[in-house]
Amino acid sequence: MKKIIPFIIVLILAQFVSCNKDFGRFENFGFTSGESYNSFSENPFVKVIDEPVSTFSIDADGGSYSNIRRFLKNGEKPPVDAIRIEEMINYFQYDFADPVDQHPIAISTEVGECPWNTEHKLIQIGIKGKTILKEDYPASNFVFLVDISGSMSSDDKLPLVKKGMHFLVDEMRDKDRMAIVTYASSPGVALHSTSDKSKIKKGIDKLGSGGSTAGAGGINKAYDIAMDHFIDGGNNRIILATDGDFNVGISDQDELIKLIEKKRESGIFLTVIGVGSGNLNEGMMEQLANNGNGTYEYMDSEIQARKVFIDEFGKFFTVAKDVKIQIDFDPTVVELYRLIGYENRVLNDSDFTNDDKDAGEIGAGQTITAIYEIKSANVNYLRGSHPIAINFRYKKPAADVSELIVKQATDDLTTFNSTSENFRFAAAITSFGLLLRDSEYKGVSDYDKVLDWVNHARTFDPNNYRQSSAALITMARDLK
Repeated sequence: MKKIIPFIIVLILAQFVSCNKDFGRFENFGFTSGESYNSFSENPFVKVIDEPVSTFSIDADGGSYSNIRRFLKNGEKPPVDAIRIEEMINYFQYDFADPVDQHPIAISTEVGECPWNTEHKLIQIGIKGKTILKEDYPASNFVFLVDISGSMSSDDKLPLVKKGMHFLVDEMRDKDRMAIVTYASSPGVALHSTSDKSKIKKGIDKLGSGGSTAGAGGINKAYDIAMDHFIDGGNNRIILATDGDFNVGISDQDELIKLIEKKRESGIFLTVIGVGSGNLNEGMMEQLANNGNGTYEYMDSEIQARKVFIDEFGKFFTVAKDVKIQIDFDPTVVELYRLIGYENRVLNDSDFTNDDKDAGEIGAGQTITAIYEIKSANVNYLRGSHPIAINFRYKKPAADVSELIVKQATDDLTTFNSTSENFRFAAAITSFGLLLRDSEYKGVSDYDKVLDWVNHARTFDPNNYRQSSAALITMARDLK
């Protein structure tokens, strides 16, 4: 009997690991916490002579950073697959310039010394969505899709979602409307679409939890209602709030992604808000957002709810969709390159010009940052010579055909301390992520160095989010 028990335990544990067909990797379920994250390996260094072209989709998500914060505040190191460096970087705003031409996005580039490996350089690529005055945002058709299953009963789940919903209602204008769809054992309509803020708030206050989780049914109902009230030229968006614990109907991640891929053709955007702990299916939620023309955020506190629904209200208004980046590296200039983060956003080179291939979105006034670490092929090439061409494609929110922007990045042999605050702060958060992952690419960095870099790159700091990152880095440093 003693020999049989360990064998049974192994069989049970094996049921918690399932192959993720989309990425050819595995979906890991945290055995200690019951939470699930999609597993991935970091992008490696690539020889330019072997693969000169690098292509990827932008990612506007910020969920990884706030989820990491939850673990660190609890005195725990976050699971390695919860640490997506691009989402850590893009949790923060950057002081990039607004577009000044016909495009709804502006591009900035900077090349400077890599602080964790001074023999390498970093290329920072910055994108900013066009800033729009709140009163000029298009009319909104919001459908809030709320998980009210039994797993959502704790204070850090449904009650927190309801606070966030109240924040969003306060930001709505007279021309905006909201419906509330709920799902537990089956989907239901808690509030028909209306512009009456008093009715909306009463509908929010009545929400309670109980039952199992039929997520797919709720998704279908939400899209149906969004289509019933579709605003031509408006902002048609579903906001899904859940812990991701779908257990009735379609619950397989691949099948749910297929469902979302069909729905995005409707012109309706999807924002996914993750909450809670213990049974958080973070991997599924992040992928639903990625494939639903939207973003993924994680709420761990009322402060984060304010960030999502008030401070970054513009993210709910897409100014450009299917934004892709492609660099064709010159082997006489660059020997090696590595895209940091964006592992589940890497595209085939042919996808760049394929307008049927989905990519990431950017909201009004939002900034997106991507970083390459490179090794120069010739340390003696002249300052300012051999610029690196970076190509961008995007579509306007209602368009089917992409537009091209070409930008150049020039290496002026800038030391790290002489780079811009945008560059130094993004590099600091990147290094923070590499340290948390105990990455083989972390170089000579340590938490004290990261703290110093952050503290000297905070002149631009809307809502003091950069300042608060210093406390988080200290928590990570002091973990035993």
